[in-house]
Amino acid sequence: MALGKSFFVKLLALRYRLLGIEQFIIDPDREYTKLCESVGGTIIKIGPSSNTYINVLDIREESIEEEQGYLATKLAKLIGFFHLIFGELNEEEKAILEEKIILCYQEKGITFDDNSLYRQKKENISSKPIFKESKDMPILEDLFEILGREEKTKKFQTKLIPFVKGSLKFFNQHTNVKMDEIFIVADVYELGEDNLKYGMYLFTEIFWDKIKKNREVKKAIYLDEVWRLIGVTSNKEVASFIYKIFKTIRKYGGSAIAITQDISDLFSLENGTYGKSILNNSSMKAFFSLEEENILLLSQYTNLSEKEKIEIKSLKRGECLMFVGEDHILAKIEAADFEKNCIM
Repeated sequence: MALGKSFFVKLLALRYRLLGIEQFIIDPDREYTKLCESVGGTIIKIGPSSNTYINVLDIREESIEEEQGYLATKLAKLIGFFHLIFGELNEEEKAILEEKIILCYQEKGITFDDNSLYRQKKENISSKPIFKESKDMPILEDLFEILGREEKTKKFQTKLIPFVKGSLKFFNQHTNVKMDEIFIVADVYELGEDNLKYGMYLFTEIFWDKIKKNREVKKAIYLDEVWRLIGVTSNKEVASFIYKIFKTIRKYGGSAIAITQDISDLFSLENGTYGKSILNNSSMKAFFSLEEENILLLSQYTNLSEKEKIEIKSLKRGECLMFVGEDHILAKIEAADFEKNCIM
């Protein structure tokens, strides 16, 4: 039975599950359904036919970053997300957009004062304040309305029309799903080729918040087709956020797994800066059979020997070249029958 890249990743996730490690998987190609069902995990879908919604403007209690407040942390992430929608923004456009986003939260009573994210229980004023829920947050339609108030921001409003009134209006909803499970697959397949990046970024942010919640709990995040978030179709803000995850996740007791089919896509933004940074911050790398073009590109960013260049081209399915620290190891992926039944 041929065991390739996808099988290897699923096998890793299955074995991590047996070890009790919390896992969060971004699934753009609907590849992890069988595995998720086998281990009793949860699949969360967003798309035109789904009744599951995630509000991109949610601020979550676990989202706060060191030395930053809640709204400041969220702003940085939202600028990256809106870059994906609006395209490249100059500094003036970013400043204007940030101003409107801040106003959007202000109109919901949320400011840079972190206390504005908490509310008292009406029945017991003396009780501990509770963090606001998704229904207390703005949604894209609120921002859409604000952007339409001035001529200079109407171009942004126009680009939001599909997300508020059109084919992507499922983004314009309050979150209606809890994510308390320890094995979650984010199925964004229905978004289609052009829109996958929006769903991938949205779930990456949510999963990152879950990873930061408890440093004592072991967890892992899988970014399949990661090039969509760090490649040429993305932007520096989003790519920097992904790089930050790989750089800092270990201090939260976590690990990050980046998966890509085409090496060239990984190095297509900013002359490969982010792809190279992720490679350098990965303690283990597994390379399956590659074509000559990808091998030459990979050799620019790794210390492949001439012998390894030949080996990686002639690898059979189920074989890979692993970099573990300074060691380079030829390996064959093996799995028990029950593991194969859980995955395939």
